[in-house]
Amino acid sequence: MRLTEALPKTEAARVIARQLLRCGTSVGANYRAAARARSRADFISKMGIVEEECDEAIYWIEMLCELEILSGKRVESLLAEANELLSITISSIKTARANARKP
Repeated sequence: MRLTEALPKTEAARVIARQLLRCGTSVGANYRAAARARSRADFISKMGIVEEECDEAIYWIEMLCELEILSGKRVESLLAEANELLSITISSIKTARANARKP
């Protein structure tokens, strides 16, 4: 959220900021929903949304760098954290799927 507020007030930055804000906040909201899932299938489904939204947030941060709206150095730690969260999410989904197959 703070990153989007720090962006310049150009049209391109505003569009990306809205997208990043939407998907970035969705990661936390859907993770919270997954934690309260009613079944393993519901958990896997909700975590799939977390994965998609996290990947989209990474895309928008990378886009900010590609367009030179921000420097890669400025968002390096955010990208690293987002990629770690994405890896954790994917591992959780794989584990849940493997456990669902067990009798």
